[in-house]
Amino acid sequence: MINKELLEILACPLCKTEVRLEGEKIVCTQCGRRYPIKDDIPVMLIEEAEIPEKK
Repeated sequence: MINKELLEILACPLCKTEVRLEGEKIVCTQCGRRYPIKDDIPVMLIEEAEIPEKK
């Protein structure tokens, strides 16, 4: 589980905006990219992110 204080200082590496925790992913509040969490460590690399589907 991600520490609340860590989550508060994390930002999307692409947009530089806030992120939120959704299940087992860290999600950017602006672009919607979903960053994985592996072994309780957020992998905040743009190339590792899931890109949201366009609606």
